[in-house]
Amino acid sequence: MKRSQFLKSVGAALALPAALPFASAAQSRKVGSVGSGRSNCVLIPSETAGPFPLDLTENGFFFRQEIQEDREGVRLRQRVRIVGADNCEPMPNVRVNVWHCDRDGDYSGYAEMGSEGLTYCRGYQMTDANGECEFVTIFPGWYPGRVTHVHFQVFVSSQYSVVSQWTWPHEDAVNAVSAHPDLYPAGPDPLSPAQDGVFADGYELQVADLAWDEEAQEYVSHFEATVEGAGTSGVGYQELQNAQVFDLGQNFPNPVTSATEIPLELREAGEVVWSLWSPNGVCVSRTMLGTLTAGRHALAVDFGALGVPAASYLYHVEVSTARGRFTNVKRMTVAK
Repeated sequence: MKRSQFLKSVGAALALPAALPFASAAQSRKVGSVGSGRSNCVLIPSETAGPFPLDLTENGFFFRQEIQEDREGVRLRQRVRIVGADNCEPMPNVRVNVWHCDRDGDYSGYAEMGSEGLTYCRGYQMTDANGECEFVTIFPGWYPGRVTHVHFQVFVSSQYSVVSQWTWPHEDAVNAVSAHPDLYPAGPDPLSPAQDGVFADGYELQVADLAWDEEAQEYVSHFEATVEGAGTSGVGYQELQNAQVFDLGQNFPNPVTSATEIPLELREAGEVVWSLWSPNGVCVSRTMLGTLTAGRHALAVDFGALGVPAASYLYHVEVSTARGRFTNVKRMTVAK
């Protein structure tokens, strides 16, 4: 399977015509503390996608962890966790898009900013069993009228997504830039989140934490967002279509140290191909299983034989029947 086909299937499985509105946060529980990076199961407020979102779904190149490309700035390791409001449990196998400006306040992909055709500071990942994913980028700059921030979109299903933003405590953001004046010629952000009109309705649930890792020489940030639903219970057209033909389960054990099995149930006979992909969109293994009969199957994966390093991977299954071609994607973690 070509990389473009795999990435297109990831996007198709999670594509959305338009984001659905949030339920009122007033219906939820206790609000987290500013700067905690934790939402405490209160629905994240929805925000505008901003003037420069582009369409990450249609460009498979954006499936990657490292998104800074050639942009200069201090390195930032951003960890994101998605939680379901119904039961406060993590949401695995949901797609998270992020995009932000560079140190000069410019977004990639726009002629008016001199960045048409460029793709820096944009990407998406799939969450693991703990609802987490990670991006490596640079600490963003700012532009007039906006505090330092990052846009994100969570695709829970093909019928429901969430668009919002996060920022950092003002003092932390100022210190991050002030400590590296050679990399941020515009200086620290003059606005605080409270002065930003986008966050005028409150931003307590939209503040990530931030800490300097001296050994790695990078900032590490954690942000948690709560969205509607429990697990990946949201079901849309694509999920219903797949369910008529097959069901792809979560591998067990997960995390895995050496070997694991992927549960697959076929509701009718079909040709099956499964592949394993690194977080940066590289296919590390592809196996054609031929025609399998209807019923339950277990796809065995031996990581010792594959010789791949410890990391998170996506496993992708294609089933072709007389109805057509159907696909699904989930994430697994290989521990050290």
